[in-house]
Amino acid sequence: MTHFLSIRELSHDDVPRLFRQIADLKARQKARDRQTPLVGRTLALIFEKPSLRTRVTFEVAMVQLGGAAVYLAAQEIGLGRRESPADIARNLSRWVDGVAARVFAHGTLEELAACATVPIINALSDLEHPCQALADFFTLWERGVDLRRVRLGWVGDGNNVCHSVLLLAALTGTRVVAACPPGYEPRPEVLEACRALGGQVTVTTEAREAAEGADVLYTDVWISMGQEAEREQRLEAFQRYQLNERLLGFARPGALVMHCLPAHRGEEITNPVMDGPQSVVLDQAENRLHAQKGIIMQLMGGG
Repeated sequence: MTHFLSIRELSHDDVPRLFRQIADLKARQKARDRQTPLVGRTLALIFEKPSLRTRVTFEVAMVQLGGAAVYLAAQEIGLGRRESPADIARNLSRWVDGVAARVFAHGTLEELAACATVPIINALSDLEHPCQALADFFTLWERGVDLRRVRLGWVGDGNNVCHSVLLLAALTGTRVVAACPPGYEPRPEVLEACRALGGQVTVTTEAREAAEGADVLYTDVWISMGQEAEREQRLEAFQRYQLNERLLGFARPGALVMHCLPAHRGEEITNPVMDGPQSVVLDQAENRLHAQKGIIMQLMGGG
């Protein structure tokens, strides 16, 4: 890989190899086996949108790999306002060894990547959240789940996280049934890309259809950052898509519950489900750290 803007940067063969590397990095960290392959390397973090998990896990990842991270908030660089993404990319390429960017528009990432001479990592855009999906599927893989036999039910917004989950499911052979309100389905071009990869994707408007027989149930917030003006409209549209005890009851016994966080408890998910024994939500959050270390190693010369 030159950049990691999308799950589409990966091949079918890349995924198991990357999972093994992530598992090794995680095991070494748990054993306090200090590895510093990126001594002297620096990752710039461009954040148009704030985040708990994304910032902490990228910064800690660089520390644990022996490098350093430089955080650049939106007001500090004025991405696209004070200075163009192209010029920012050209400048940062002279100083750092990689850039992780959390942006509103995916086109901003593409412009950064087109002009940078160092790797660009998608830390979230309106189109995809590939680091999240990688952590999610690694979470299942490390539990011994055979991803080729899994039925994953997505319930809620066909958003950026959903797009990356669908694309990675296509690479791993995981069947997905996505239940979304009319008008909130995954983008047609993403579904087309999934099917071109051999993915088994069904899109429905019925939450129960996604849940029935599912081995994994996944949901995300109904109102993401930047969508606050649509709150009332979205709450009305999504009211039948809550991941609650009733919906979980349609899934297979012991089905795992996933959420990428932050959660709006009482909206897309209830407390008993979020905090219940079938939830792997905090495992997903922890694995963001290790999954991103794997990507950093691949892109910055340590893989």
